[in-house]
Amino acid sequence: MKIIYLHQYFNTPEMSGGTRSYEMARRWVAAGHEVHVITASIDAGSGRSWSTTDVGGATIHWRAIPYDNSMGFRERVTAFFAFALAAAPLARSLRGDVVFATSTPLTIIFPAWYATILRRTPIVFEVRDLWPEMPIAAGYIRNPLLKWLVSGIERLAYKSSRRVVALSDGMADGVCAAGTPASKVVVAPNSCDVELFDIPEAFGSRYREQQDWLGSRPFVAYCGAIGELNDVSYLVRLAACMRVRDPDVVFGIYGTGKEEPKVRDLASTLGVLGVNLFMMGAIPKNQIPSVLSAASIVASIFCPIPQMRVNSANKFFDGLAAARPIVINYEGWQASLLRATGAGIVLDAYNVDRSAEELAAYLADPERLAIASVASRRLGNERFSRDRIARIVLDTIEAAVRPSDGRGF
Repeated sequence: MKIIYLHQYFNTPEMSGGTRSYEMARRWVAAGHEVHVITASIDAGSGRSWSTTDVGGATIHWRAIPYDNSMGFRERVTAFFAFALAAAPLARSLRGDVVFATSTPLTIIFPAWYATILRRTPIVFEVRDLWPEMPIAAGYIRNPLLKWLVSGIERLAYKSSRRVVALSDGMADGVCAAGTPASKVVVAPNSCDVELFDIPEAFGSRYREQQDWLGSRPFVAYCGAIGELNDVSYLVRLAACMRVRDPDVVFGIYGTGKEEPKVRDLASTLGVLGVNLFMMGAIPKNQIPSVLSAASIVASIFCPIPQMRVNSANKFFDGLAAARPIVINYEGWQASLLRATGAGIVLDAYNVDRSAEELAAYLADPERLAIASVASRRLGNERFSRDRIARIVLDTIEAAVRPSDGRGF
């Protein structure tokens, strides 16, 4: 089977950012399929031609479309449409047996439509974030006409896809609420690269030794974007409270984004920057295992808006893969999972002082940390292994190519 994989922001382990598409593609190749990934090279510069590389047996088609997390909403939308226009003719020319389009952005559906128009080629659409619900909730989209337009595109994307893959039950509910039959929707959450993160403890010890600010101190690690929805300033306020309660606890922030200058300024103002909070910039995915091996606990932080409760954040699953306790500050399915399994702790998104007290007590309890580590390892290996989730998605794609079962059409 020839799979055309549309993902604007595909990353390899040598790059910073999530690698779900890379891990999926190489497993589908190993299963005997031909995979072509169409993606953007986000480095500075532009070009009108495509370049190709072989990554894990998949053919990756790259097109220079500048993009970074510091861009404003209009600049991002411009990048979205630029990629969609460039990807459409290439996707059609490859003549795949199926087109697998993963969002965000929602505009990824445009090249998928163009590639399949007047053909029997099915589309499988993957929903990583609910659009436009998320940008509307965040206040990025306020114009009523624009809300109506993007909501219409969302419904058409679901309707024109033979299957829809959602990354959480809450996202699946959102897809169904938009008018999609439940029979078309499959839940395949983000997953754990246990193979990548299962490294000797010596790697973590070595990382601690290499950082003069770390040593043997309790270490809270955040590896992710620093955008408006991530609310990394919460960690800064938490560090300020923790400096009073337990000054030995240290926070490390690994990532970049639009809010990075504000977060850095706040950390400086509160007197924690370079004291018990360190901003380390973005690092490649293949360096994160050493950081998490050194971590006492892994943080996944978001703005306290209801729409974020259905998220399926990479950083959460990286923590599970590394067999580390997880700390989050939002409710939803991940909070329920941590409480049910003991794999971590859920902090109050509004009362930072109380959260600092709870986190300090948690980090000072070796037994709770050990139990959480075991629970994280079990979840990563059994429930969220990359092999298992990749198989679910591939089964969904294969079912879409042979629609004789009557589901969805």
